[in-house]
Amino acid sequence: MRLVHWLFVVSIALFVTGLGFVVAGARTARLAPAPNAAAAALTPVASVKQIMKGITGPAANAIFDAVQTSITIKGVEETAPHTDAEWEAVGNSAAAVIESGNLLLLGTRAVDKGDWTKTSQAMMEAGKAVLKATQQKNTEQVLASGEALNKSCDDCHRKYQRGA
Repeated sequence: MRLVHWLFVVSIALFVTGLGFVVAGARTARLAPAPNAAAAALTPVASVKQIMKGITGPAANAIFDAVQTSITIKGVEETAPHTDAEWEAVGNSAAAVIESGNLLLLGTRAVDKGDWTKTSQAMMEAGKAVLKATQQKNTEQVLASGEALNKSCDDCHRKYQRGA
């Protein structure tokens, strides 16, 4: 009788322990992200050339054109954003530059893990500086950040641009 009682206690303990493992496993599975959902969401579609012509180029040009000093027959002409909408447009262009940098590093677009990554990150950092400057409505910082953006573009194109 003692042996049967002992086996009963052991089986109840094993049953309760098993339930504990099932509950713990279910909690872990519920908190873990679905691996296939993340991979499916990051499927590159556009080529580097399309990203450059459709996103990066137009956004960078909008930043470069946002703050300027021109000397004309009429004299010195200053160009800078004045309204909230104009500042927002420059900020949107900065955000597009930053996001295009992310796209250039996605999947097989990254030509290498060296200079390609470094110049893409430099472009993104310059874009972040422009974005911050637009939030502060600081034309001097937009101009300085635009110079850093131009340098990152020139450095990359010097090494990687293949026939425009």
